[in-house]
Amino acid sequence: VQLQASGGGLVQAGGSLRLSCAASGRTFSSYVMGWFRQAPGKEREFVASINRSGSSTFYADSVKGRFTVSRDNAKNTVYLQMNRLKPEDTAVYYCAAGQLMEVLERIYDYWGQGTLVTVSR
Repeated sequence: VQLQASGGGLVQAGGSLRLSCAASGRTFSSYVMGWFRQAPGKEREFVASINRSGSSTFYADSVKGRFTVSRDNAKNTVYLQMNRLKPEDTAVYYCAAGQLMEVLERIYDYWGQGTLVTVSR
């Protein structure tokens, strides 16, 4: 499966952005989807994941209550709605596809190219 993330940009603290990740290739609905991010000078970290049907989600503590992951299997797309953004949310955001709802990036089989989110003070 090929993944293409989009929707990043520059936003002020307290603002919102919605990231999208469009998938092509094999059946999108057969994959668990995850979002990860990598801030400058830091390792990539887990943000959120969603199961195949979209009925179950899981979030990192740092984004819980502010971010919402969702998917539309008819459109082969997963979304990350980010509200009340903070400067510490600044990072390159990646979508990933795998078989398990895991926080470990090595579990995911396919990765998008990343989209940059910059949150200004």
